[in-house]
Amino acid sequence: MTEHRVLQICHNHPRVRPGGAEVYAHELHRHLRDHGDWEPTFLARSGPPQSPGGAPHEGTPISPLEGTDDEYLLYPEGYDFDWMFGTMRQDKRLYTEELRRFLLTLRPDVVHFQHTLFIGYDAIRETRRTLPDVPIVYTLHEFLPICHNKGQMVRTTDRSLCTEASPRRCGECFPDIAPDEFLLRKRFVQANLDLVDLFVAPSATLLERFVEWGIPRDRILLEDYGRVRAPVAGDSARPAPHDTLGVFGQLNPYKGIDVLLRAIRALAERAPRLRVHGANLDLQEHSFRDEVTSLLEDTEDKVSNLGPYPPERAGEMMAAVDWVVVPSIWWENSPLVIQEAFAQRRPVICSDIGGMAEKVTDGVNGLLFRVGDVESLAATIRRAVATEGLWERLRDGIPAVHSMSEHAAVLTEAYERLIAQRTAAAIA
Repeated sequence: MTEHRVLQICHNHPRVRPGGAEVYAHELHRHLRDHGDWEPTFLARSGPPQSPGGAPHEGTPISPLEGTDDEYLLYPEGYDFDWMFGTMRQDKRLYTEELRRFLLTLRPDVVHFQHTLFIGYDAIRETRRTLPDVPIVYTLHEFLPICHNKGQMVRTTDRSLCTEASPRRCGECFPDIAPDEFLLRKRFVQANLDLVDLFVAPSATLLERFVEWGIPRDRILLEDYGRVRAPVAGDSARPAPHDTLGVFGQLNPYKGIDVLLRAIRALAERAPRLRVHGANLDLQEHSFRDEVTSLLEDTEDKVSNLGPYPPERAGEMMAAVDWVVVPSIWWENSPLVIQEAFAQRRPVICSDIGGMAEKVTDGVNGLLFRVGDVESLAATIRRAVATEGLWERLRDGIPAVHSMSEHAAVLTEAYERLIAQRTAAAIA
């Protein structure tokens, strides 16, 4: 069978700034590279402020990643990214010259956008203009096309959950922006997304929200993230008492680390041990950093702040805890940390909304608490560590994790179907 070429475009590279979407997209790239009949290329945006280093060669915005021959970094230095509309202001040469040249050199059979943040929705339009017969796929990792508040659909006024975007409601969250601007934003984003052949939604929560927003249901594939099967780190059955918690991932205002630390503080002497493995606290606003730092100081007798960890060591880190806590205050999509916990046979304690509640069934493979509620989380933690036999029962209820091989098979089948449809349309 002739190899097809697929180009994945992502907003960051996990080697530069690890995050859930980045780690997943890179795992998919490596799986396609090492298995099957697809020749993959990975293009990731890089450079300040998300990473310290700039382009290795001045005047060359796209450069190979050192040590690879199928991964490239895109450095949009000198371009002014417009957060409101998700595009480069005024100067569009990043698309019309640099990206166009890269696409014409590579000539992929499919272009799969994992993200357009820091790159721009215009990259979709330039891809369609440059390669008119090539299918475009777009994975929806959060609600950024809908929500100007970093795609979280959380109100800026009181951090309450939002269920609907509108010029009036968005104007309430951002009073310095005229409501009409949000209408223009929606039209601009949708005009670019209309050029996408197929969207991938890793959770039903996300899929339904985008259908309500305007993407036709028949253009969205519901397909959870696949994960490379990681070996269980040692014996997954830990001896009692099962009283060590772990939290993993990014430390930002939407991940709920402050809610968890307040719950630990409220439990006082009855609090179990908590191991915090978190990244990117240094990138957050001063007020949030100061709040978390103060809470860590208040709970230092119970909490170990261990800092970030390489994604490939997640299993090892989780093997040292009994419970993985996911206290996010936003909807979440399909948190990779839950898959990682389940792969290590660790029950999960998480918020009772969105993609978290889709994965964790209360009393079956984990425990749910009311989102953002410190007292509810504290009570759930007490139940988890004090109920004899609960940990073992929940551990036995953990399902198998969707494998990357299964996931890649679904995606490549979709790629091939889209290629066939485009080819037939071109002939007709």
